[in-house]
Amino acid sequence: MAKALLGHVGGSDPRVLAEMRRLQQRVQDLESELVRMQAENDALSAAARHDSVFEDIDVTTAEPALT
Repeated sequence: MAKALLGHVGGSDPRVLAEMRRLQQRVQDLESELVRMQAENDALSAAARHDSVFEDIDVTTAEPALT
């Protein structure tokens, strides 16, 4: 079980080893993409909070809208 967790599967079949390397690289690529997208999302969220149209409205003195 411990060997499987460390990335060792079965014997020395080159196809299995190549597939394992390909999958490990794919996982690393996806993790990098996730970090990049989280950073971009954080930046967009911060920008949205900063540029809010409603910042200038004083809720304590605002009047209700006419319906």
